[in-house]
Amino acid sequence: MSSKPFQFKQFTVQQDRCAMKIGTDGVLLGAWASIDHSPGSILDIGAGTGIISLMLAQRSEAFQIDAIEIEENAYEQTVDNFEASDWGDRLFCYHADFDEFVEEMQDEEQYDLIISNPPFYSEDYKSGDQNRDQARFADALPLSELIPGTSLLLSENGHFDIIIPFSEEEYAIQIAQNSGLFPRKITRVKGNSEAPIKRSLISFQKANTTSEIDELIIEISRHHYTEDYKNLVQDFYLKL
Repeated sequence: MSSKPFQFKQFTVQQDRCAMKIGTDGVLLGAWASIDHSPGSILDIGAGTGIISLMLAQRSEAFQIDAIEIEENAYEQTVDNFEASDWGDRLFCYHADFDEFVEEMQDEEQYDLIISNPPFYSEDYKSGDQNRDQARFADALPLSELIPGTSLLLSENGHFDIIIPFSEEEYAIQIAQNSGLFPRKITRVKGNSEAPIKRSLISFQKANTTSEIDELIIEISRHHYTEDYKNLVQDFYLKL
């Protein structure tokens, strides 16, 4: 993956110090995440480069957008990307472990929107790069810790939006239900019409209502994108 800066329409993301570079998952979540309920406060768990927070700053009027990043280089890069953007006064990154953050903040802060593109590889294999492994492997922040912790920080009418492998969808929903969270919307993502479902975008809430379920196909053919995908991300990519 390239370490070059990634230029979006309204901001630039530096990524040379981050183990995990900008990818489709983060952009999908940043563009898809729910803002119809006009969130005043947003929390991004596992900020990486800060891309999702920056996308939400562009899309929303939220007065407070906080991020958490445990890996030092990524944290420093996120801070720099925040400060270089037009929304630096609304963006703040904590250099913190998620469990410690929850313990400290659960009685102090409630967020109207919480977003996370969590690490998801759970295989025993490790790359040998500690920072990349921490960013990429599920044992760094498993769903069994992420979802219950998030439930303690979510406001009564808030949404918790996440992107995970489709294979983890049922497991995530079960953990969420045990934590008092229920899916309000699920979008299942396929690379093309013939490909298997690869990702699940899920928006959780505290109210137990019927879930809206749909599907997003990214490409018609290689680099020939569907109208649904273009409509979703057109406010961000310079070229599509």
